[in-house]
Amino acid sequence: MARPDPGPDPGAVVRPVARTPSGLFPAGPPHRPTYREPHPVTGGGVAAGGGAAAAWLLLFGLLGTDVASYAWWTVAAGLMAWLTALVLVRHGDRGVATGVAIVTAGGWSIAAAVLAVRWATSGDWPLW
Repeated sequence: MARPDPGPDPGAVVRPVARTPSGLFPAGPPHRPTYREPHPVTGGGVAAGGGAAAAWLLLFGLLGTDVASYAWWTVAAGLMAWLTALVLVRHGDRGVATGVAIVTAGGWSIAAAVLAVRWATSGDWPLW
C-alpha cells in the first residue's frame, strides 16, 4: 500500500523565488549612473541654427546673377552648411546642427522649385 504524501515540512523556511522585475514599475534607482549630455537639443538651439543657415543661404543666393548661378551658389552653400552640421553633431551642439540641416534642406527645395518653374516656362534646362 502506498504511503500518503505528508506535505511540506512544518519546520522548513519558505522563501519566495527571486524574479527579475519587468521594468514597467521601477523598483528603485538604476544600477548604473545616468548619463546627462552636456548640450541637450533645445528649441533655442534649433532656432539659432535655422536662423544662421537661413542667413548663410540668403547671402550666397544673392551672389547669383541668374537662375543657374543662384542654384549653384545655393548648392555650394548648402554643402558647406551640412558639413558644418556634421561637425556640430559630433563635437558641438546637436540642436544647432538640426536647425542648420532643416533650413538647408528647405533652401535646396526652394532652389529646386525655382529651377523647375524656369524649366517649365522656358522648356530649356537652366543648369547647363
